[in-house]
Amino acid sequence: MSTNRVILVFFFLLVGFSSAAQSARIKGVILDKNNQPVENVNIFCLGKTTQSNANGFFSLAVPANQQLLVVFTHISLKKTTVGMFLKSNEDYEFNLVMSDHQEQMGEVIITAKNRKRVQGITTIEPEVIRKIPGANAGIENILKTLPGVNSNNELSTQYAVRGGNYDENLVYVNEIEVYRPFLIRSGQQEGLSFTNTDLVQNVDFSAGGFQAKFGDKLSSVLDITYRKPSQFAASIDASFLGASLSVDAVSKSGKWSAITGIRYRNNSLLVKSQETQTNFRPTFADIQTNVNYQASAKWQWSFLGNISQNKYQYQPLARQTNFGTIANPMALSIYYEGQEKDRYDTYFGALKTTFNLSDNATLKFIGSVFHTLEQEYFDIFAQYRLGEVDANIGSETYGDVSFSRGIGSQLNHARNDLDALIVNAEVKGFQDWKESQLEWGVKYTRESIRDRLVEWEVIDSAGFSIKPPIVVLPENDQPYAPYVGPLVPYQNVRATNFNTINRFSGYAQWSRKDKLGSSEVSYNAGIRMHSWEVSGAALAGKSQITFSPRAQFALKPDWEKDMVFRLSGGLYHQPPFYRELRDAEGVVQPNVKAQQSVHFVLSNDYSFKMWKRPFKLVSELYYKALADVNTYTIDNVRIRYAANNNAKGYAQGVDVRLNGEFVPGTESWFSFGYLKTEENSENKGDIARPTDQRLKFGLLFQDFMPNIPSVKIYLNLVYNTGLPGGSPSYADPYLYQNRLRDYRRADVGFSKVFMENSVENSTKGWFKSFKELAVGLEIFNLFNNQNAITNTWVRDVYSKNQYAIPNYMTTRVFNVKLSAKL
Repeated sequence: MSTNRVILVFFFLLVGFSSAAQSARIKGVILDKNNQPVENVNIFCLGKTTQSNANGFFSLAVPANQQLLVVFTHISLKKTTVGMFLKSNEDYEFNLVMSDHQEQMGEVIITAKNRKRVQGITTIEPEVIRKIPGANAGIENILKTLPGVNSNNELSTQYAVRGGNYDENLVYVNEIEVYRPFLIRSGQQEGLSFTNTDLVQNVDFSAGGFQAKFGDKLSSVLDITYRKPSQFAASIDASFLGASLSVDAVSKSGKWSAITGIRYRNNSLLVKSQETQTNFRPTFADIQTNVNYQASAKWQWSFLGNISQNKYQYQPLARQTNFGTIANPMALSIYYEGQEKDRYDTYFGALKTTFNLSDNATLKFIGSVFHTLEQEYFDIFAQYRLGEVDANIGSETYGDVSFSRGIGSQLNHARNDLDALIVNAEVKGFQDWKESQLEWGVKYTRESIRDRLVEWEVIDSAGFSIKPPIVVLPENDQPYAPYVGPLVPYQNVRATNFNTINRFSGYAQWSRKDKLGSSEVSYNAGIRMHSWEVSGAALAGKSQITFSPRAQFALKPDWEKDMVFRLSGGLYHQPPFYRELRDAEGVVQPNVKAQQSVHFVLSNDYSFKMWKRPFKLVSELYYKALADVNTYTIDNVRIRYAANNNAKGYAQGVDVRLNGEFVPGTESWFSFGYLKTEENSENKGDIARPTDQRLKFGLLFQDFMPNIPSVKIYLNLVYNTGLPGGSPSYADPYLYQNRLRDYRRADVGFSKVFMENSVENSTKGWFKSFKELAVGLEIFNLFNNQNAITNTWVRDVYSKNQYAIPNYMTTRVFNVKLSAKL
């Protein structure tokens, strides 16, 4: 029996549907009307009770997966009753202000969920993010299982949404826009995502048709909120891929709180599973902190800071890739000399203050600074042989190249340096007005870029330098006639850019919830404005401005079935960022216009019960009409733009997601997506865009062993059809269309839980210090599928043909992980 079948049988023997008694926890801080902590509040729920301490903090373990009434009583304050429904192992934070005038009742959790449901926002639980395995575990790892979100690179945190590329996604942390390094060209160089999952409290995601309050991008919004701690806590995670440590701290007065995380990652385990043998010495590390200060009942301050240092040292040694057919097996053998040394240092700081003018009005100020220092240095010399493989079993040269069809060498050189400083200042406001909500904001951004780009490639085949594919040179008829033309690199990019971009943007939007007959309706309408100008040495761009109206309408009929229908859309603009201004030769084109996209999204959200457990089916139809398209090519994760607006296009598709408790107390989901996106450049006709991911299937599944409920099982499975990214980056896409292989990947994790959600630990011995403790085994690429990210193109000296040799991603890898919380 093959290894794949053994693993498959083993896995399904362990996975089963079962049920068990589960618990959850509610915790928080209780304040009075003067925003002072209230001590000795009695909290009751189903016979369980606790009291708030001197800081107003309380924590109570309650049953999960059933409707609860939690009662808060105090000798001098009015009783408060709150209804809620918690999932298994959920750690829910509920902060309460007790009144001395009136009783308070409500279903607070349902209210928050209904608001996001109406807006078409997908919420992802932080515990799911932390537990689900992946080669690059974290928020992006979970996003890639959602419909409409695609990625064919497990080493990268980048993702494409509904036909867009990696640069078209907004990412916010605590309402602050965050950025990623500029020069990274492959997933294995990335190291760490900005978001530290140990600090996360809430994750919201919208794949299109989002509101005007979100910024100027074409595809999606990822809105992350870090938690505000209420008591001391610490957590640690360690594995063969790295380690992380987080600490929660709160002052005695409760006015100060901070959460800090330190991470270290080493991708050697994954990179060394690839076909290329390497000496690999990476160091990816960062420290991140979120500090909160409650100055008064109406005034709050917070600081978010991050320092990241990524050192990437890569020395390839050798590679052999077998391809072809059984009857005609072939191989590419390469021997390398040289190395690559890259470094990405980023510094980020943001200050945010919130002032409550009244119970109905709030003002916010946000200021942030992002500074990145990047260098990309490499000199790699490769000597290759392309030929037929000895397929005779028993032969001394079995598996080696026995007859060479092509022999050559390749030299790649780069000395790229970039220094970017981005400063933001923003004021935002919120106002309740006549049963409506008004939101507005204005923002100034200054981007200062200093960039030097020097990279070239020389290819030699059978002793002759191959001419570049773009530059027109005299005919080469060697050895019959001497070649009199210049010897130039196969590819050559040299540019120096010192640029400044000044931006002003703003938005205003209105929201209202009303009745239409017996049905509930919600409205949202808004508009964004964005003005920018590019300047620099020896160039000056013209000032440009865009306006983007957007709207949402949601209807919840008064039906027995719990359904919400939503129609949203509008005009979306993406003013060019620095990468979009730089053309294929590395030169900045200052007058590149904003790309445009008209969104139409029609969705249905159906909540129901199955097996007496909650489920939800979300279906969305979408269409995006694209104008002023800035065409590009993708090589691994590096995007190279044409820096013009000479194309138009469209994206259309359908996304379906079914999620719920397939296993009691756990959330799992199935996702399906169909996408078709094409572009038309200079009226040449419609061709597939580089992100034309036709079919997508995702599965995220959680379970536990029936007879050993402390053993948890997690499965993360993704299938994507091949992207049209297999042709050379210099090729004219109208003359050459080629798709990569389908992407198939399954990651599975097994976790033995020793302690879980322990509030008052009565365990004696070594375990008594832990609230949570688990040890796990992770298997990445469970079925050992060969997934290609790009192709290497090699010329056959005899037939003059070029062969596409796939560059495969990681193979099956085993990882051991330890997780603990104090």
